[in-house]
Amino acid sequence: MHRLASCLLLAATLFAADYPWSKVQDLKSGAELRIYKKGASQPVDARFDEANEERILVVLKNKQSSIPKEDIDRIDARPMAKKTARKLAVDSSVKTTDPDLTPHPNAGIPAPGTSYSSSVSLGGSKPDFEIVYQRTGSAEKK
Repeated sequence: MHRLASCLLLAATLFAADYPWSKVQDLKSGAELRIYKKGASQPVDARFDEANEERILVVLKNKQSSIPKEDIDRIDARPMAKKTARKLAVDSSVKTTDPDLTPHPNAGIPAPGTSYSSSVSLGGSKPDFEIVYQRTGSAEKK
């Protein structure tokens, strides 16, 4: 009985240690990632392809690359936005001014003027990045 309890405890511990990595494996292909590698000062910006127990496959500048799990300190992912139509907002205005026809000395010839302005904005924004994996102290000792 003691042996069974020890085996179950060991299995639960191993499962708990790999649980954060299962979040990486559950990401959808094409998800935006920031991968923080050991010793690197800047994260790697990539698109998720797939992951297994030992590594993650990502797309970097249209090339597939493999990064070993042991080289990764943290992975942030941007949740995949639902495909919804973005709203295009267009704002335009026209302002016409009539000249002041009151005579002013040395004012020159008054002339009517028209000014145009417009702006275009794309509605909606991307969600923020979220941490999906972070190396723990016990994972580093493996």
